Amino acid sequence: MTVSALLGKKIGTTQTFLESGDSHCVTAVQAGPCTVTQVKTVEKDGYDRVQLGYEQVRKLNKPRSGHLKSAQRLFRYLREVKADDVSEYEVGQQIDASVFEPGEVVDAIGLTKGRGFAGGVKRHGFHGGPKTHGQSDRHRAPGSIGAGTTPGRVLKGLKMAGHMGDKRVTIRNLEVVAVDADRHILFIKGALPGARNSFLMIRRTGRKRERAT
Repeated sequence: MTVSALLGKKIGTTQTFLESGDSHCVTAVQAGPCTVTQVKTVEKDGYDRVQLGYEQVRKLNKPRSGHLKSAQRLFRYLREVKADDVSEYEVGQQIDASVFEPGEVVDAIGLTKGRGFAGGVKRHGFHGGPKTHGQSDRHRAPGSIGAGTTPGRVLKGLKMAGHMGDKRVTIRNLEVVAVDADRHILFIKGALPGARNSFLMIRRTGRKRERAT
């Protein structure tokens, strides 16, 4: 009985040591506990999914409150995830970090840090203009954005200044180094998207990675 993903939030980065003495940078993630808020079946909904709720709140708008009436609790985040057998789940059931185990390979889905309106140097890594030969205001300018006569317009997708970050990204093939089921914490090797306390979905890939101890 297992689900394909768990909801949580990013705590921060730290390091962990293996028995071999090697140290790894890991990100601590508070994964769950999540509550089953709805069970969808092929007969009723046309597909099998388990809807999970995370981070209980006191008040929501009427549509969302009505949707969560059967769960008898209100949650800030709702996501549908796959399950091996949805008939083994019921509304109100708790799922925690114990569904993961060390060595498992997962994907982390979240929003990157929002950087606001950023120039080409910060947003795309532009080198800027020359610093000599009479140039005084070209240090961080984008340069030419296209020819005048042909095509006579700015092509779509051209890298320019604009809104940076705050985008949904998926970091794939991350290894679960350790699991603290009592505190609902996963230690995942590498960097994860988002700022501290930002929402994350940890999705299992069904693979395991052999680790040298």
